[in-house]
Amino acid sequence: MGHESWKSLVDVGCSAECIEQYKRLTDDEQRFLYLRQYRRCLLNKIHDKQQQLDRLDYLLHQLKKGG
Repeated sequence: MGHESWKSLVDVGCSAECIEQYKRLTDDEQRFLYLRQYRRCLLNKIHDKQQQLDRLDYLLHQLKKGG
């Protein structure tokens, strides 16, 4: 994988540790599965943040309604 591809991993939020683990993989299928797993992790974080936003919106709504 060339320099631009490593930069792409940084751009998507991969940590140095994540990139090092990725570099150790020798097979394209392993790399694909690793990145799919990373994607699932990011998506779970997005869902968690969305739930937090929904709860905050509810609290704001309750305060506005009660005030």
